Amino acid sequence: MPRSVNVVAARHRRKKVMKMAKGYFGRRKNVWTVAKNAVEKGLLYAYRDRKAKKRDFRALWIQRINAGAREHGLSYSVLMGGLKKANIDLNRKVLADLAMNHPEAFKTIVDKVK
Repeated sequence: MPRSVNVVAARHRRKKVMKMAKGYFGRRKNVWTVAKNAVEKGLLYAYRDRKAKKRDFRALWIQRINAGAREHGLSYSVLMGGLKKANIDLNRKVLADLAMNHPEAFKTIVDKVK
């Protein structure tokens, strides 16, 4: 009895990986074993950096809020504590946008905290 291998599924799987390797340089785009390793590594980086992106943006927002707060004589921590006490529920993304693009609106928020 001949050996049965599911070539259709194997080819589909390899084609999928090779399609993901499009745009890579050298053997990474057209040699199966090299392309498979490159694509797996790329997917790991993508997964890791989706998490890192959230951390990076939060850090950026905090820096922008701190810079805006210090222009009005407050530190970041004092501002955030004051917002909590005043029951002003604005997240860091919105506060950073106000500090950067709408300084007069940010000033009114800081004045309420003071």
